[in-house]
Amino acid sequence: MSQLEAFIRALSRLLGWIYTFCWSASFYPQPIDNYRRKATTGLAIDFPTINVLGFVCYAVYTGTFLYSPVIRHQYAARHPLAPEPTVRFNDFAFALHAVVLSGLVYSQFWPSIWGFRVSRFQRVSKPIAGLFWGAFVAVAMVICVILVKSPDDGYEPLSWAWIDVIYTLSYVKLVITVVKYVPQAWVNHKRKSTRGWNIVQILLDFTGGVLSLAQLILDSAFQDDWSGVTGNPIKFLLSNVSIFFDLLFMVQHYILYRDAENKDKNNGPSMYSPLLSGGLPTSA
Repeated sequence: MSQLEAFIRALSRLLGWIYTFCWSASFYPQPIDNYRRKATTGLAIDFPTINVLGFVCYAVYTGTFLYSPVIRHQYAARHPLAPEPTVRFNDFAFALHAVVLSGLVYSQFWPSIWGFRVSRFQRVSKPIAGLFWGAFVAVAMVICVILVKSPDDGYEPLSWAWIDVIYTLSYVKLVITVVKYVPQAWVNHKRKSTRGWNIVQILLDFTGGVLSLAQLILDSAFQDDWSGVTGNPIKFLLSNVSIFFDLLFMVQHYILYRDAENKDKNNGPSMYSPLLSGGLPTSA
């Protein structure tokens, strides 16, 4: 291995762990804030409910690409020019950490566990419930298609195969990521204020998204085959979606509504009103 190759590999690993740290750190402000206030008011239960499902999907996706011989074989068959998946261990570590933290926040809505004050308005909405159960239906349908259409019970990589189930899980995670950011952006727009959520978590999320995208592009460029991007669509799209919404939040905070905080504090409704809150934004 040349010095340049060694440097690129080392840089890729460094970028991976830095973005993992940034994204992971952005999970902590909300549960800590809930614990200090002994309440979950200000956070819609929709957010942690759908977030848990999304990160379970992402953990399965990254774990199988790293450790499943079947999935790795099918990936290599579909991408012969770059047979090594661009999923890295830091992706899997981040996903597992996210499952734990998202589950922790969700558990804080159960007074029998934490004793926190939970508003009667904090109930899972019908659209989110539909998305939650619709995700299970979508995955089940893909499994049925594989069992019916595959000539080898899902093990033939160039037909319907088990890797398609994993890709379906990744698309579920992508849809969840898009949906979970929308309510907060809308609440900020309606209130003409960003008071009530911490811009630090958005800055960490933005940094993580940029570095994740940079690692993916670097790995693909090093392999001289951009199928590393097309073969790992969830990582590529998650980074871009999080970057887009983070930029939107930063524009709202620093440009559009930068003078609204004092006025909102004295005269406007609190961000922690359960009727107004769409949930606090966190990472992808």
